[in-house]
Amino acid sequence: MKRTYSHIDLNERRRIARWRHAGLSIDTIAEKLGRHRSTIFREVRRNVYIDKEWPELSGYHCVTAHDMACESGGAKVGHGSGGIMLLRAE
Repeated sequence: MKRTYSHIDLNERRRIARWRHAGLSIDTIAEKLGRHRSTIFREVRRNVYIDKEWPELSGYHCVTAHDMACESGGAKVGHGSGGIMLLRAE
């Protein structure tokens, strides 16, 4: 059986950010999106925004996450980061 794969798009990232903000677990988000839990864990881990100057602004933000994913070789995006410095959590 052939597996199909699709990148997480901006609409899914919006849902992830909204549901994370609402306190839903990764497992619940994965179930709602019809994706494996490890996909959502990786998405949040890889595309978290870290602001060293204002740590309270750090977190998973959908547009920033989308820009970071596109910069790392993911899907193409039609807008830039607006001059925001994007850092990856290590």
